Amino acid sequence: MKTPKGLQPLVDDGMIDEVLLPLKSGKEASVYVVRSGETRLCAKVYKDLAQRSFQARVQYQEGRQIRGSRQARAINRASKFGRRELENAWKNAEVDALYQLAAAGVSVPTPKAYVHGVLLMAMITDADGHAAPRLGEVDLEPALAVAYHMRLVRDVVRMLCLGLIHGDLSEYNVLITPDGPVIIDLPQVVSAAGNNAARAMLLRDVHNLRASLGRFAPELLTTHYGEEMWALFELGDLLPDSPLTGHFVFDEHHADVAAVMDSIEDARQVALIREQGREAAAQAE
Repeated sequence: MKTPKGLQPLVDDGMIDEVLLPLKSGKEASVYVVRSGETRLCAKVYKDLAQRSFQARVQYQEGRQIRGSRQARAINRASKFGRRELENAWKNAEVDALYQLAAAGVSVPTPKAYVHGVLLMAMITDADGHAAPRLGEVDLEPALAVAYHMRLVRDVVRMLCLGLIHGDLSEYNVLITPDGPVIIDLPQVVSAAGNNAARAMLLRDVHNLRASLGRFAPELLTTHYGEEMWALFELGDLLPDSPLTGHFVFDEHHADVAAVMDSIEDARQVALIREQGREAAAQAE
């Protein structure tokens, strides 16, 4: 096939020898199967996104580290340079996450290189060497569904131990291989400690997995692994191999809103009195 514009620099540099076929195309990236020597790889070519897409991604980017104060100020002002830096940070987030997760034993595509805005990574295949199907495209026996669920939950735990949450995990970005499920698509990866919506996103990820695999193994539908792992994470007790049961006792106590408001008002009054005292002392001098 004709070499796409985004891949031509890699061909020119000798990093890939041939573009074999397009694999998928979405709003944020196009993925191609390429050949490098005798090896087939996936090449993910990121697209530049419109302003509307930047607004949609704000919730994911909260808590991410920006590499310099100048870049951070530009991003906060939403200048042209700032939007470009935000775009670069969005792309780099997936690359950085893949290297971290692969090193930690999470089942993700092995990254090979990131050059000219293109991510090269291992191709995930089925038993015949073709592109592996998504979780939502396969039928599973109940026992295998339970086994895959446990594999994926353990990968989510490993991610959380690194301070990361996928943020968009579902049956559409889990591939099924002869060796088990593989998690893909991580540009929206979330900071577990720095994002105010981290818990909600983690629970959404885990609940999506529960719903998808619960179609084949209904007993999974009553589990609460997300709540359990987050509770351990908040206490600082979550480890990659922490035993999980899927059981969780929910706090059903109602918040005493009136008492909280009274405490806030008391604190406000104390602060006001102290400020008045400082002003009186300054006038006396």
